[in-house]
Amino acid sequence: MKIGIVCYPTFGGSGVVATELGVGLAKRGHEIHFITYKRPARLSHFQENVFYHEVDTNDYPLFEYTPYDSALASKLVDVVKYENLDLLHVHYAIPHAMVAYIAKKVLLTEGRYVPTITTLHGTDITLVGQHKAFRPVVEFSINKSDGVTAVSESLRDQTYQYFNVEKEIKVLYNFIDFNRFTKHNKDHFKKAIAPEGEPILTHVSNFRKVKRVDDVIRVFHEVRSEMPAKLLLIGDGPERRNAESLCRKLELCQDIRFLGKQDAVEELLAVSDLLLIPSAKESFGLAALEAMACEVPVISTNAGGLPEVNTHGKTGFLAEVGDVKTMARHTLTLLRDPELLARFRKNALERAREFDISNILPQYEAYYESILKAAVYS
Repeated sequence: MKIGIVCYPTFGGSGVVATELGVGLAKRGHEIHFITYKRPARLSHFQENVFYHEVDTNDYPLFEYTPYDSALASKLVDVVKYENLDLLHVHYAIPHAMVAYIAKKVLLTEGRYVPTITTLHGTDITLVGQHKAFRPVVEFSINKSDGVTAVSESLRDQTYQYFNVEKEIKVLYNFIDFNRFTKHNKDHFKKAIAPEGEPILTHVSNFRKVKRVDDVIRVFHEVRSEMPAKLLLIGDGPERRNAESLCRKLELCQDIRFLGKQDAVEELLAVSDLLLIPSAKESFGLAALEAMACEVPVISTNAGGLPEVNTHGKTGFLAEVGDVKTMARHTLTLLRDPELLARFRKNALERAREFDISNILPQYEAYYESILKAAVYS
């Protein structure tokens, strides 16, 4: 198949999943065309069967804001026509689902029909999509997609709850590539971070309010009052300054490292003992899955799709949003019992293997084929 993939080319979950999906499909012989304003963050080197088409976002003197939606729609029309694509797969509803609908309508005027699939990733439904400026368009464009997928049962159910969606939403879970995310011996690296053998806690996010980074630091504060430990904070975003202020206030800065955005997250997970995810909303929990693949148990909230990934009492522990005391208690339970921690590490890896990309890619291929078949007979 020749597949066009539209996504945000960033470190965010939707962009990461879209890129890894495209690369995985390319390895299986499909021709993949990424169409976006910048090369996706995880498309860092040449890949066979992978093509990149940059959307022109040059400023126009007439407009206060660059009309990216129109530029993207025109680019989609161009790529579909001249690369003879079979279908378009757009990730994150805003604005990609609507832009795909526009492109499809333009192509219809030339007698060309291209099916479109929209994958819902989370905040496009639970946060941004709820805004009155976007809600009607989000609902319309989902219903006008030929196929719709969601990355968790929780997100599918929330979509039906929040919007009047007439389409069937297929749950296709996020996945992990074990060629990249696997535990390697990084003892020399770990010793540099924790020279006295202290346990290392880790948090990975985009530092938005919904990620509740302050709760990470408060959990660490509770743990640190009971035993020596180190905390790695990976990522960047609007809440970083507040997080830095809190660690100073609690006098923890000597044990916390703000590492910013990292390409090789797997190397940091390789030295981690536990991952902390205190999010208020989490459609799936890709960071949890990546950690579990590296044999790192997860202490998380029970928000959204996290319970579909992190099994309470087996691969980690769940707690209510904001319940710092419980998350700290669970953390200490594992850190104080090496045998229990080792068992949870093994369980985490076994659970992660269920989301191996080799298990999920055939599900996407089968879904693509069903959408193409329906388009032929519609």
